[in-house]
Amino acid sequence: MEELVGVPVPPLRLTATSGHGVDLTGVGNPWGVLYLYPMTSQPGVDLPADWDDIPGARGCTPEACAFRDQHDHFAGLGAEVYGISSQTPEWQREAVNRLGLPFGLLSDPDLLLGEALGLPTFTTEGITLYERLTLVVRHARVVQVFHPVPSPSDHAGEVARWLREEADEAA
Repeated sequence: MEELVGVPVPPLRLTATSGHGVDLTGVGNPWGVLYLYPMTSQPGVDLPADWDDIPGARGCTPEACAFRDQHDHFAGLGAEVYGISSQTPEWQREAVNRLGLPFGLLSDPDLLLGEALGLPTFTTEGITLYERLTLVVRHARVVQVFHPVPSPSDHAGEVARWLREEADEAA
């Protein structure tokens, strides 16, 4: 995914859990963290039957919680954080409320960002979902890609460390 470094963020407007649209070209001034994930679970709703057999599928909730726990660090570096999946804003709003996320989740049900950037996906039970990855953007350009993400619960810390080093160099 190194081929994405330097690529402009596509001019897409995705619906946030707040109900408002977020223009992706406006994220990353100076820094933006767009972490893509397959789907969050919802109490009482079963995940696909083969979920545990799909490499990288499990871990969306721990990853979201890790970004939540690192949020002050990201904000201190001037970074906006958004999670992105193909789930509906209503589904994502439940996760934001249940997990106490201080940032919005963006809905991309048609996988438009994936189509524009050639991002990896997988299909289960007839549903196409994003593979887990993170794009760090600065002034509407991709500056770093994290893929694969082997440990979702540790990933936010990895991104925060990378961003701290970059911010220190930029200062």
